[in-house]
Amino acid sequence: MTLSIGIVTVSDRASQGVYQDEGGPAIQAWLTRAVIGPWRAVPRLVPDERPMIEAALIELADTEGCSLIVTTGGTGPSLRDVTPEATETVCQRMMPGFGELMRAESLKVVPTAILSRQTAGLRGSSLIVNLPGRPAAIADCLKAVMPAIPYCIELMDGPVFDTDPTFCAAFRPKRK
Repeated sequence: MTLSIGIVTVSDRASQGVYQDEGGPAIQAWLTRAVIGPWRAVPRLVPDERPMIEAALIELADTEGCSLIVTTGGTGPSLRDVTPEATETVCQRMMPGFGELMRAESLKVVPTAILSRQTAGLRGSSLIVNLPGRPAAIADCLKAVMPAIPYCIELMDGPVFDTDPTFCAAFRPKRK
């Protein structure tokens, strides 16, 4: 079974063509190095509009069957930053540990990481994770949370996949 991963860039300016999306390609490049086995990227680029973010997340989870959906952008304190609210609206259960870990890791690099409102949650059999917008911060956050993602998806009866242990080792508890 091929793993489908939704990649949602949330940006007014990138969606209008004012500048090129860097977040989505950074996520895809990082995942290409990390994920072992067949997978496909299902990219979306939407403006900072809550209904459009929610629609993209619902489509990727319910129609495209993405086991993992990662967003980039819209997680700061700006009035237009509404990605966490959109994520919370479409998820049935929240996974606050993802945001806590990403902020803790980011604080090691930049003191303004405390302003980030990243979160994660579950919609059906999809894990949705909000990432920051900067490519360097995306890499730091993915490295922090990816060890838990394959096992999380496996627990939700999603496809079993692994990561390259030399780049970012996945963790699974030992079974007795």
